[in-house]
Amino acid sequence: MIDLTGLKYDDRGLIPVIAQSADTGEVLMMAWANQDALRQTLETGRMTYWSRSRQSFWVKGETSGHTQDIVDLRIDCDQDAVLAIVRQKGAACHTNRRNCFYTSILGDQPEELFGPEA
Repeated sequence: MIDLTGLKYDDRGLIPVIAQSADTGEVLMMAWANQDALRQTLETGRMTYWSRSRQSFWVKGETSGHTQDIVDLRIDCDQDAVLAIVRQKGAACHTNRRNCFYTSILGDQPEELFGPEA
């Protein structure tokens, strides 16, 4: 298994992870992972993050059923960010939207681009 110690984690031991749909290319969400969460992701094939608020592992979909199965896990050129290419089951956002990036701030006022899934 790859040596994850060479990645550039922040002072809390975390690295940002962008989740992208393997099916559509859509950016789904951003979350944080530590070395152990990435190792668990590689071992299980299911995306595991680090919850900063709970200070614990967060296996995506563990309670909601909206899971992320890993297709590929990539690091950027500086080794300080991770791209998780996933097969998303259900909504990616905790607001029950297909992704977390549903508000545009390009205009005069923030605009909600799409609502929660039915």
